[in-house]
Amino acid sequence: MGAERRQGTVGDGRGRYVTVAGIGIAVLAIAAYRPLPSPTVDSHSDVHAEFIRYASGRDSITAYIAYPERRDAAPAVIVIHEIFGMSDFIKQTTERLAQQGFVALAPDLLTRRGGTPAKTDSAVALIRLLNADTITQDLNGAAAYLKSLKAVRGDRIGVIGFCWGGSQSFRYATNNPALRAFVVCYGAAPDTAALRRIQAPGLGVYAENDARITANVPDAATALKAAGRDYRYTVYAGVGHGFLRQTDKPAVADTAWAAVMRFFRDNLEAK
Repeated sequence: MGAERRQGTVGDGRGRYVTVAGIGIAVLAIAAYRPLPSPTVDSHSDVHAEFIRYASGRDSITAYIAYPERRDAAPAVIVIHEIFGMSDFIKQTTERLAQQGFVALAPDLLTRRGGTPAKTDSAVALIRLLNADTITQDLNGAAAYLKSLKAVRGDRIGVIGFCWGGSQSFRYATNNPALRAFVVCYGAAPDTAALRRIQAPGLGVYAENDARITANVPDAATALKAAGRDYRYTVYAGVGHGFLRQTDKPAVADTAWAAVMRFFRDNLEAK
């Protein structure tokens, strides 16, 4: 099995760029979903997952929830889907987080529009019609639902989002001061005034071949640092937008996933 090494520009976690060697290994696609070791839960434990509905104002929102097998209450993570809406990737991500000891909840933010449609183009068109305040309301509803569960540590809730959902994760961190951690996967940052409202530590996961998003990351990191906020990020070499759902660079995706899980454990589990 061959390995490809290349030099690439990445973030060093403090908003600076350094040059390191990126590694791409040709392995089976399933490697992208290999469980990562956790100090609190057996990585081979069963995951219990199902669709539920939770209250949001006068409405109810469909969501996919996954529970780990553990004897104590778990921290929780809200998973915000991409512009494609609810997908197999998002359900797999929710289960991946549960494998690492978190209760994970992924709302279908298109529920009010009839749910995620089968056609991707239709989902994208509907996403563009969503109201920002309604999205916040529905994410607040997700947080409230998690807090109501005895299996969840209600004071240890984080959020992660991908693509469009990455931007929403960043935005939600500006609107929910009770969050304990947030992760942005190749999503755009809010404006500087909004960034100052963030209370939680954040982690950014970005792609080298995604200048549309990545070129603006240093400015956001600088603004957060000036506001006294902790936001660390990495720009992963040799990959493009959406690389966590791709299988052509599984070693890079595995490295990014390991960083995400470590960040959530450090900020939701350990403290």
